[in-house]
Amino acid sequence: MKDILIQRLITYAQMDTQSDESSETCPSTPGQLVLGKYLVEECKSIGLQEVTMDDNGYVMATLPSNTDKDVPVIGFLAHLDTATDFTGKDVKPQVIDNYDGQDIVLNQELDVVLSTTDFPELREYKGHTLITTDGTTLLGADNKAGITEIMTAMAYLIEHPEVKHGKIRVAFTPDEEIGRGPHKFDVPAFGAKYAYTVDGGPLGELEYESFNAAAAKITVRGTNVHPGTAKNKMVNSAKIAMELNRRLPAEEAPEFTEGYEGFYHLLSIEGDVELTKMSYIIRDFDREKFEQRKAYLMNVVGELKSKYGEKSISIELNDQYYNMREKIEPVRQIVDIAHEAMTRLDIEPVIRPIRGGTDGSQLSYMGMPTPNIFTGGENYHGKFEYVSVDNMVKATQVIVEIAQLFEQRGDI
Repeated sequence: MKDILIQRLITYAQMDTQSDESSETCPSTPGQLVLGKYLVEECKSIGLQEVTMDDNGYVMATLPSNTDKDVPVIGFLAHLDTATDFTGKDVKPQVIDNYDGQDIVLNQELDVVLSTTDFPELREYKGHTLITTDGTTLLGADNKAGITEIMTAMAYLIEHPEVKHGKIRVAFTPDEEIGRGPHKFDVPAFGAKYAYTVDGGPLGELEYESFNAAAAKITVRGTNVHPGTAKNKMVNSAKIAMELNRRLPAEEAPEFTEGYEGFYHLLSIEGDVELTKMSYIIRDFDREKFEQRKAYLMNVVGELKSKYGEKSISIELNDQYYNMREKIEPVRQIVDIAHEAMTRLDIEPVIRPIRGGTDGSQLSYMGMPTPNIFTGGENYHGKFEYVSVDNMVKATQVIVEIAQLFEQRGDI
């Protein structure tokens, strides 16, 4: 199985599917359609049925039931796109067999080293087969490892009809990394009662709590006058932007928070005296605190308007997704099944909140409760990203085991 997983992941990783927040199309980039079309053909070739890809790039397919039991339809999902944080073009995966537990030179010419000092968890992978970057791109295991594992699990179930399961639906979605993954997802057409995203990180991750999330785009307008004659005339938009940022709690930022702690995150700031644009994201697990954070930011903007003028600053604040626990907790048995699947495979489940979101965050509110399971990857979204093929095997086995457990439990 390892060779198949390696082959699939490398094939997918070499396709540039980085999404683009500035694009208004769906998918936001043409490379996602290229991978989608490839997966359509691969789904057909391994024997999946009802294989479709719509105009927005959503790929869906069916593995028919092979049991007489009344089993709910379940789904497994992964996303086509890779993160916008670091380039995903011309990815050159490197395979390291029987990793020796030492530093890994990703790129000797550029002196890029995956260090056990900087990333001490790397030592835990001694003896594993790893796939890394070449130090110039991200790898794209987020979420192409998930695609790989779903495809490999479906192929296994087709090749082993003695393994009983109900109807399974799979889907590969665009633009998850820019928060749009489920925006055009047809839940009724997918037809699953429950689903799982295969979009987590290290071995054993099992997640059913996510942030509540909002995005804010702030525009600050100033007045530029020659500095020699600027007294009582110049209004410096960049300084107003700095003042706004200073008003937010400095310790409530990603670099100072963990666990269930929320934050304000300044994603970008660009500007000059005349015009400055800022982009923030707001995150919190608690819905009440989330609303308070949004209100606080709006109040700060309002106070700056009072100080500098109504037209000096504007804000566009939009919710992105909500904590999926609210929708999954009433059907906690789907988390319990994933938990049991892992323990049956001698994997210790690691249940922790997602300090982020998955497609499942939105899909759960669209009527399809969707927790998240691990893929086996580490250091997503950058040049130090890598994935353990050994743990990809285990993720694939977990998917198969979940399918079996649903069949054994019958109607849930």
